Amino acid sequence: MADCSKTDKFELYVPKLEELCEVLQDGLKKNFADSKVSVVDCPDLSQDPFRFPVKGLCGKPRITDVGGVPYLVPLAQPDKVYNMNTVAKEIELPGAFILGAGAASSKTVGMNAELMPLVLTESEGKPAVNSSYFSSINPADGKCLQEKYSDKHSDCDFGLLANLYACEGKPGKVIEVKASRRTGGDSLVTCLRKTLENHYSDKSLALGGTFVIQKGQAKIHIMPREFSACPLNSNDDVNNWLKHFNVSAPLICQSVLVSRDPGLDLRVEHTHCFSHHGEGGHYYIDTTPDTVEYLGYFLPAEFIYRVDRPTTTHVIGRD
Repeated sequence: MADCSKTDKFELYVPKLEELCEVLQDGLKKNFADSKVSVVDCPDLSQDPFRFPVKGLCGKPRITDVGGVPYLVPLAQPDKVYNMNTVAKEIELPGAFILGAGAASSKTVGMNAELMPLVLTESEGKPAVNSSYFSSINPADGKCLQEKYSDKHSDCDFGLLANLYACEGKPGKVIEVKASRRTGGDSLVTCLRKTLENHYSDKSLALGGTFVIQKGQAKIHIMPREFSACPLNSNDDVNNWLKHFNVSAPLICQSVLVSRDPGLDLRVEHTHCFSHHGEGGHYYIDTTPDTVEYLGYFLPAEFIYRVDRPTTTHVIGRD
């Protein structure tokens, strides 16, 4: 197991939800023909299409950046294994619901794979509920193979890196984002992040949550099953190693974004997606701007926890 005891905590700026809506609406209209941002009651996320192990995104919201890309490239460090239950305690929220984007533990799943974590961590004698998915390259045809984690494994481990949003999983007020017909060059996530960065230039804010690509297609990548034997020393090296796919809606995405790194060597945005038709992985951007439709639910995080920060770092492979 990796060392989770090395954790830095940073308090984030949290505007009122109504203020955030106005700011985000202003930014989205520069990137989408149609957009609407409003404060709503969080829908029941245990229902379709989400099927999360909790009903909501509310209650002590926080994010964590665990490990990092330097544990994957230039050469992978497969001994970097973490556990969601341990992370929940480390971020001072045992029993948390955790979602986000990360890597599966190759020690557990026997290969390198993308992880779409959806875990209600253990608490007071109640076992964890792991509703995560993982995606790998199917050796039979080289295509995307998405599987439900609990169909194959009974643990809550992950490896190398993860960007996670954690909360008590309660109902409550959230920010609803509707956007369609992309006119700009930024993905939904990048647009939200840049909007916050530009408006709150001297502060660090973070959003976590989920969104559905209801119509259209998206570009994703999946890491190869085998770690690279050759050092990956540039973004080109990384992109040539990754396998890229075009996948179809509906896609359920889980995202963490930070407006400004307060000096914690953060990955400022990271989004993975899964589906109920067997496609999923690391989301970049939609590939059908004229027809794409997004519906998302987000909350600002109160704190960020930096867990097991790499001592030797770089900025390669953070797209």
